[in-house]
Amino acid sequence: MLSLNDFSPITLENKDIIEKFFRRYPQVHSDNTIITMLTWNHYAHYHYAILNNSLIIMTIVDGERTFRPPIGEEDDALLSDLLCLAFEEGGSTPFQMLDEAGRNWFLRLHPDIPLYEEPEFADYVYLSTDLAGLPGKKYLTIRGHLNKFNKTTDFTVEAIRSESIAEIYEFLEKWCEWKQCDEYPFLAYEKDAVLYAVRHYDELNCQGILIRTEQGIGAIAIWGHQNDDTIVVHYEKALPGYEGIYKAINMQTAKAVQSRYRFINRESDMGEPGLREAKRRYHPHHMAPVWSVRRADMDARRERFCR
Repeated sequence: MLSLNDFSPITLENKDIIEKFFRRYPQVHSDNTIITMLTWNHYAHYHYAILNNSLIIMTIVDGERTFRPPIGEEDDALLSDLLCLAFEEGGSTPFQMLDEAGRNWFLRLHPDIPLYEEPEFADYVYLSTDLAGLPGKKYLTIRGHLNKFNKTTDFTVEAIRSESIAEIYEFLEKWCEWKQCDEYPFLAYEKDAVLYAVRHYDELNCQGILIRTEQGIGAIAIWGHQNDDTIVVHYEKALPGYEGIYKAINMQTAKAVQSRYRFINRESDMGEPGLREAKRRYHPHHMAPVWSVRRADMDARRERFCR
């Protein structure tokens, strides 16, 4: 039987093991990427187990464990063992599915157990050509802000390289002073996440660009490969004082990747209304949804999971 002893923390040292499964079974949600897992490890405490040639991911957030469906060929016995472990050791959200394949697999075995879609965790996925060109009337306002930025700001766009890392650290410190990161717990977590990404930029196979103004770095974007046609923009930061600079770094990122990738995953809105409005304004091509099983529904059917 599967147990907690089968799980180990995800680290830089074993990232190649995780990525091998992601290459073999391409993922669609940003939380199933090695950059997310390692940069947010201090918050979500990602663990993995490999059984029957399948990869199983577990997170521990605020002391509560959540498990995800095995990544590999469908193995009903393994999923049943995992659901028993989730029932015994999971928190208020014992089990979570980050793609339709996992959702359909669960429903095939347990069609009467409710699944709850979690819109705050759904990723926004855009056509890279849309973000690079902003065509048509629906982007008219965004193009207006960009035109103003282009007319009022002297800037250059550069690829992020190892020699610019120290300067990016200084930029991020300024960004955090402006955002008052230390006064807001989640921003403090985000600060640590992006600093980890910059510190281990090459080891994580990150890519990125920065916008340089006369005052120094004004904005950065860091992204990584998700699957053959999609990148994930993991971090996008800009300083105040440049109207339209977020729109500029967004467009420049799309221009940098559009010849190689069809889609740009810009992650979820985390239920924040302002962020949700901003992401919808760019008209996503589709969403990458998330579903969960709740503790109460497992408790009501406890005989199903651990016989």
